[in-house]
Amino acid sequence: MEPAQRQRNVQWRSPQGISSPTSVSGKRAPRSRPPAPRHRIVLYSHDTMGLGHKRRNVLIAQTLQRSALPLDILLISGMGDGNEGLATAGIDCLSLPALKKGRDGSYRARHLALPLRDIIGLRSQLILKAVQQFQPDVFIVDNVPRGAERELDPSLEYIHKQPKMRCVLGLRDVLDDPAAVRRDWQRADNETAIRRYYDAVWIYGDPQVYDLRREYDFSPEVVAKMLPLGYFNQCDRLQYLGQPWQETLKAWDLPARFVLGAVGGGQDGETLAIAFAQIPFTAENPGVLLTGPFMPESVRQTLGAIAQHNPHLTILPYCPEPTILMAAAERVIAMGGYNTACEILSFQKPALIIPRIKPRQEQWLRATRLKQLGLVDVLHPHQVNPQNLVAWLRCDPKSPKCSAGLNLQATEQLPLLLAQMLKTSSGFTAQAS
Repeated sequence: MEPAQRQRNVQWRSPQGISSPTSVSGKRAPRSRPPAPRHRIVLYSHDTMGLGHKRRNVLIAQTLQRSALPLDILLISGMGDGNEGLATAGIDCLSLPALKKGRDGSYRARHLALPLRDIIGLRSQLILKAVQQFQPDVFIVDNVPRGAERELDPSLEYIHKQPKMRCVLGLRDVLDDPAAVRRDWQRADNETAIRRYYDAVWIYGDPQVYDLRREYDFSPEVVAKMLPLGYFNQCDRLQYLGQPWQETLKAWDLPARFVLGAVGGGQDGETLAIAFAQIPFTAENPGVLLTGPFMPESVRQTLGAIAQHNPHLTILPYCPEPTILMAAAERVIAMGGYNTACEILSFQKPALIIPRIKPRQEQWLRATRLKQLGLVDVLHPHQVNPQNLVAWLRCDPKSPKCSAGLNLQATEQLPLLLAQMLKTSSGFTAQAS
């Protein structure tokens, strides 16, 4: 949608000597209805460790594009990977110069020989210029209220001054240990940013698993803007493939049934990946290991050497849509990132989760809560070895039954909430549930 200050009053007149069109009967033909105005949406993710943030935003973009809303959607992402499935009308992607998060939680440039201050300044200006030129109706930020190292501050201030632009913060179900969240959010002054810049905070989770509104002791003003939408049903991803997922699986020449090993982006999945590769798989029970695009090359070589002596193990370095593997797997051994957990719950797979515990406790907290609900099994990462993985595989499989009432309705809620926001010029007030 063009900004109000740029609209012009244009009166269209028929040239002299040319009358309005009529039908053969001489009656005036009905005027065609003008196309509905297209709204513009920006989805931002900082993407410094793995592809989880971007994959979540990709699913949001696909969901909104398939809805009845006439939208143009721009993804602003810190990752150049993961653009598969976005080659469609109404969606495009702007990739920022990449950042990398170390195991201590600090940021640095992933590829460029630039100091942190310089690459943050570059990213910040690119985001601001994109917002100024694209003029979004709604700006949706994933998980980090002010962006990586406050790179969103100029854009948030610009949007705040535009009376018709709206700003939404989307938070995953678990952020970190409560003490760490209070410390980090106070340091970044995130609550002040939410009060000043954001019209709503959408929580991509179910409070019966983890209610961050209570766990993190947010101020009443911030809690009033929060609305849990439920988890994303990952089965929805399969409808955006160019062909049935079973056909894609055949094209990859994978076994019809297998145990799936998944380590997220792979940058810190070495221990689990090597332990999984050492499981003595058989023709009746083969294994497929997805290493992720960021696994170090030295670890890939180690895994390749192990696989030479394990003929019933298939190693995939990267999969454009890993949901296909989750749909086909009989059992899953995986780390506990948000998207992986949602896939396990969506497809109701028997799963053993080995969560990351550094630099954040997010995965551990999520996994232990899901275990308490009887939805997954959990193994502490310090206990990962082939023997413990084999012992779990020998146990009777336990599928998570979402009939217990777990909310997986986020993809259904998003278009409704966005439509409500676009209809009003006074913003949107979330009703906490």
